[in-house]
Amino acid sequence: MDRPGLEPTEIDLLLEAVFRKYGYDFRSYARASIERRVRQFMASGGFASVSEMALKVLNDRDLFSRLVRYFSVPVTELFRDPQVYRAVREQVIPLLKTWPHFKIWHAGCATGEEVYSLAIILKEEGVYDRATIYATDFNDEALERAREGVYGAAKMKEATHNYQAAGGKASFSEYYHSRYDAAAMNAELRERIVFSTHNLASDSVFGEMHLVFCRNVLIYFNRGLQNRALGLFTESLVSGGFLCLGTKEDLRFSEVNSFYEVVDRKARIYKRKAAL
Repeated sequence: MDRPGLEPTEIDLLLEAVFRKYGYDFRSYARASIERRVRQFMASGGFASVSEMALKVLNDRDLFSRLVRYFSVPVTELFRDPQVYRAVREQVIPLLKTWPHFKIWHAGCATGEEVYSLAIILKEEGVYDRATIYATDFNDEALERAREGVYGAAKMKEATHNYQAAGGKASFSEYYHSRYDAAAMNAELRERIVFSTHNLASDSVFGEMHLVFCRNVLIYFNRGLQNRALGLFTESLVSGGFLCLGTKEDLRFSEVNSFYEVVDRKARIYKRKAAL
């Protein structure tokens, strides 16, 4: 059976109405991604049209919360792309050590696995007590899971492999405790993390950051929203601060490219140039 067509105007009206009613701005997300997730949401709820779905979403906060979960993409894992964490350990942290205290913004942290990965590296390099990590996402449900730091025990085998590939210096099992089919990250890893809601499409900068982590988020934005987010990161970074993007993302064709020098092209790590 052919899938029903989605009228572009209906999607435009849905996104505009969501923005006006709830303040969540998805209008500049990559259109193919939005259409795919609208289809999935319609199928899950048995909606015959976008208009029918929109009417119910605008009058039911719980249904809207479900829609947000479809629009967000909390695909992540502990030490995802371990070579990136090895590069951070070897090329970024030695310079972070030159500051008596440093701040990190982890934008689009999803369910938190990569935040805990970064915390572990900072701890192993002896600088965690000098750091404050601001972990943000627009998805409140994902943030709550991040705060809890409880993940499926079945994922720990792959996480252990990734940790070792990232240059881990201990036994990964020291950083979590298992019970039944769940693995909870140690509470001490949360001591320097502040979890909070932030929407890259509509909210403002975080000031005086020394490292901005935003990995595998910009690929879901259109070019205009990508430049907005990169502008926020650039304004937030101190001179000499670092920006770490996902392996599928690049600064070369962005509006802020001239503000950075490349630290590691493969790992997508950049350094903010000193202001003129």
